[in-house]
Amino acid sequence: MHDSLYFLEHHLATREMVRAFALEEVAPVARHFDDTQEFPWENVKKMADLGMLGIPWSADLGGAGLDTISFMIAIEELARICASHSITISAHTTLGTSPIVNFGNAAQIERYVPRLASGKVLGGFGLTEPNAGSDAGGTQTRAVKKGAAYVLNGTKRFITHGGVGEIFVVTAVTDPAKGTKGISSFILTKETCDLAGAAKVGMGHDPELTPMPGFRAGKKEDKLGWRASDTRELIFEDVEVPAENLLGEEGRGFINFMKTLDAGRIGIAALSLGVAQGAFDEALKYTGERRQFGKRIAEFQGVHFQLSDMATELEAARHLVYHAAWLSQNGQPYSKEAAMAKLFCSELAMRNTIKAIQLHGGYGYTKDYPVERFMRDAKIGEIGEGTSEVQRMVIARHLIAGLGRE
Repeated sequence: MHDSLYFLEHHLATREMVRAFALEEVAPVARHFDDTQEFPWENVKKMADLGMLGIPWSADLGGAGLDTISFMIAIEELARICASHSITISAHTTLGTSPIVNFGNAAQIERYVPRLASGKVLGGFGLTEPNAGSDAGGTQTRAVKKGAAYVLNGTKRFITHGGVGEIFVVTAVTDPAKGTKGISSFILTKETCDLAGAAKVGMGHDPELTPMPGFRAGKKEDKLGWRASDTRELIFEDVEVPAENLLGEEGRGFINFMKTLDAGRIGIAALSLGVAQGAFDEALKYTGERRQFGKRIAEFQGVHFQLSDMATELEAARHLVYHAAWLSQNGQPYSKEAAMAKLFCSELAMRNTIKAIQLHGGYGYTKDYPVERFMRDAKIGEIGEGTSEVQRMVIARHLIAGLGRE
């Protein structure tokens, strides 16, 4: 893609910085953390020091003072090497921090955002439940008003940073009679489950944040991909949440998290684009080195066709991602474009990673090469932040809504 279309000088500088970090710090350890499922605290601390945990937030909020396109560039570049590192900055920023920036009052923003944007602690977003996945309106976690507090009871599933995080935005039903209009959002705090890991690197725990009794992380998920990303249950047992921790107005939770997911979809699209690009990079390199029948396999026509298709779709995907990011950054509607980018890029990541393994032959099926990890990391892109089926529903809704206006 021609760099001048969406990217200014500072975007190219961001790309160089994140690319260098990914190659120097992430590439050597990506396989280790995939194998062990440990959270990569040392690299997360380095990312915080580089400003990567607060890219789109202003400097006075503790952020890097950059923009949405810079943020997407960072997500893509990290995912070219390791999707687990990429989802860490993506989920922390979009899901953990942006709802407070976008819907919080001045006191909430002042209290929580600088801690998150600077990377002092990690954040997360509690939406999905055992019985509320694609049907997010089926939320069962309850919040009952009692005096100056809300009492929360329920469980969330598949929460990124569920264990390591300390600040969470969670949804709960405040008025069961009102359906989706009876769902509200709250800011909750707990202690990281890995105090030793946090202490070792000097980030991830803030003793000034008061943990809320009854709020804890549940079991850690043993996942196909994103294995160095911390994914757990969140459990609420009679958690007393002060009324001032209600995020936005009561009953606005559903509308607000739908807006949050729109933005998140561009992030997952950028991550999937990075995975697809990383798989292509590996395939191009390998086919240029591997020799069969007396020549490099990159010289065979069958391989030409595979590489050409991969490269062409990557170019299309990149336009979709950065077009959606540009619309978002410029205050224009982007819900349909985010869904299109997310749908295309996540499905492309699966196609490209499978082709990359095929082009590696038997070696692609071993852990000696990163393409098998890329394939495992790609799959969740078609599921998380709205499945491919949900994206198609969103796109169709926009198409059909336009019929009556013509």
